[in-house]
Order: sequence, then C-alpha cells, then structure tokens
Amino acid sequence: MKNSVHLINSLAGNNVLKIHCLSDEDDLGNHLLKPGEVYDFSFYDSIFGTRINCYLSQGIEFRFHAKFLAYKGGGLIVHYGKKNFWFCRDDGIYFTHGKQTPKLEYKWVYNVLDITPSPY
Repeated sequence: MKNSVHLINSLAGNNVLKIHCLSDEDDLGNHLLKPGEVYDFSFYDSIFGTRINCYLSQGIEFRFHAKFLAYKGGGLIVHYGKKNFWFCRDDGIYFTHGKQTPKLEYKWVYNVLDITPSPY
C-alpha cells in the first residue's frame, strides 16, 4: 500500500494556494488550489529514505509562504499506507495523520520584498 500526502486549501475567502513539492527523485511541479480544493499524491518509501519537501505561498501576490518537510520515511523503517494531511489555514499549516485533531506546525512567513523567494 502506498503512502500519501494531502494538501488542503482551508484558507478563507478566495485565497488561492500555490504548491510546489519535491522529493529527492521527483519534482512534482507547481499547482494552484482554490479554497476547498485538495492536492494529493502517493508513493512508496525508498529503502534509502524518502523525503518530500513542500513550498507553499498564498495571499496578495503570494507574499505569505512556508517551506517544510511534508513527509519523511524509508530507510530502516519503511512505511506502508501512511497518510500525511496538511491543512493550509489563514494562521498557518496544520498537520494530522487523519485520526487526531490537526495541530499547528508552521506559521506563514511574510515576504516584504517584491520578489518571489526560491523554494529551495
């Protein structure tokens, strides 16, 4: 059974969420989510370790952003069927495996300059 990452746009109003996720092996590209939409993908753990980093941005001119490790697994402990849910809300990014109440893990960072920061 594959593992999965689910990114949910739970932002208020008409805030669009921009997502860019990368693993050591794949660049999953850019995705735009309207409020209520979900972007998800599934994969198998590598015996060499699996890490998936995501870069999110939102707000006026996408000036609020967050960069975080959305999934870590593999190596000595290979996971099967692990689900990581990330809820993107106005005050930050919340995480759950699906059984517990999502907890705030990351706050949005405001980019004052008129440039888009590099995700990596």
